[in-house]
Amino acid sequence: MLQQLKIQNGEREILLTVLRSSRKSVGLEVRSEKEVLIRIPARLSDRELKNMVEKHKEWIFNKTALVQSRRETGNSTCAVPPENLSPEEMEKIKEKIGARVKHYCQVMGVTVGRITIRNQKTRWGSCSAKGNVNFNYQLYYLPEELLDYVVIHELAHRKHMDHSREFWAEVETYCPDYRKRRNRLKSYQLI
Repeated sequence: MLQQLKIQNGEREILLTVLRSSRKSVGLEVRSEKEVLIRIPARLSDRELKNMVEKHKEWIFNKTALVQSRRETGNSTCAVPPENLSPEEMEKIKEKIGARVKHYCQVMGVTVGRITIRNQKTRWGSCSAKGNVNFNYQLYYLPEELLDYVVIHELAHRKHMDHSREFWAEVETYCPDYRKRRNRLKSYQLI
């Protein structure tokens, strides 16, 4: 069973890392301009996998080119690398993000489990089904309205664990200009 697959388009080569699990659908996650993670059902044959990749090859190359373009033209968060942060600085980051989470929990009428601050390579935040929320430490270095947008986005998942119309309506209730903020956030690149 394939664990990796390379695809080429002229000079460009992309490595696809294959993760098999009990899932029912196929998921593609662009990690960088040269690496894509593909999650597939365990029962999917190598032949079916190759056919599916061939069918989505153009989409994969377009998305990876977009990631590369954003990286080249994107704003830097100007975040201090995590290994250079003192314990006091890290505590300051946790306090600021934690305070915004607590504020919006009250405003939105939701609760959370653990609040974790991490150095994630591809995400600004996430929310688990158990109600634990994770935030990228680099949010500390962004304008406060972008931090607030990410917090509101993740807390909206406490009511809707998807990106449905109801989810976005929930986000819009507390962040009416969320589209503008989301687009601004996309202009920043994670270090």
